Amino acid sequence: MPLIEIRDVSVAYGTPTRPVLDRVSLAIEEGEFVCLLGQTGCGKSTLLRLVLGAERPAAGRILVDGRVHHQPDRTRGYVPQKYSLFPDKTVLDNITFGPEVCEFGLAARLTPRFFRRRREFRRQAFEYLQRIGLEPSDAAKYPDQLSGGMQQRVAIAQALITRPRILLMDEAFSALDPGTRKGMQRLIRQLWKDTGATILFVTHNTHEALRLGTRVVVLAKEMPDSGSRVMLDLPVPEPCRDDDIPRLVRRLESASTSSDPLAPASALSEKW
Repeated sequence: MPLIEIRDVSVAYGTPTRPVLDRVSLAIEEGEFVCLLGQTGCGKSTLLRLVLGAERPAAGRILVDGRVHHQPDRTRGYVPQKYSLFPDKTVLDNITFGPEVCEFGLAARLTPRFFRRRREFRRQAFEYLQRIGLEPSDAAKYPDQLSGGMQQRVAIAQALITRPRILLMDEAFSALDPGTRKGMQRLIRQLWKDTGATILFVTHNTHEALRLGTRVVVLAKEMPDSGSRVMLDLPVPEPCRDDDIPRLVRRLESASTSSDPLAPASALSEKW
């Protein structure tokens, strides 16, 4: 059974309704690194929120580990494009906030067990600080004292500390400068190998998708007024060779702009 199964999912917004996704189907196995690629407005972020459980489809079903989930939980970590850090909390408190809230209610925070677990959470947070390339001295800093790349590293640690089986990343590196972005790409690939998590990564950058993913899924509209569908599902080998990149970029970009109503999505699928 796939870890994530998206079955004929459709989404529409507004009045009158505007289709966003049209009968999207995907099966994602545990341990895959899948990049969702497509133009702005094609529904990539919408699909990510559906898998998170923050939204529900108008039609179809999304199964995670064989079950429908109607709200987010700690099995799915989420890293948004905009840094999700609390400005009034230190780096350490930002990282430990999630597991503390998940495990303890307000009243339970006065018990000895809470303080024991809090010490454990903080120990784990320092381990993640090291894994994401920050120093122990950074733990006491506030978000406004960090660079954009450092803030995004903290956001990743914030998502990983709950040990999610699935990590959902919504254009998480798009606001970073090119040098920082390359460093973050290397970091997330290494963390993926170390943790074994399943990653669903939204991007509109074809080079980034090929460098990161084991698989690239392109969403695009067949007609301007229709919802997006899966136009290409491309497995990527390890490693992806530099001399293959130009050809693959052209293939991906061609699929992302497809508007031929006579070309079914299956006809655009391609094996490496």
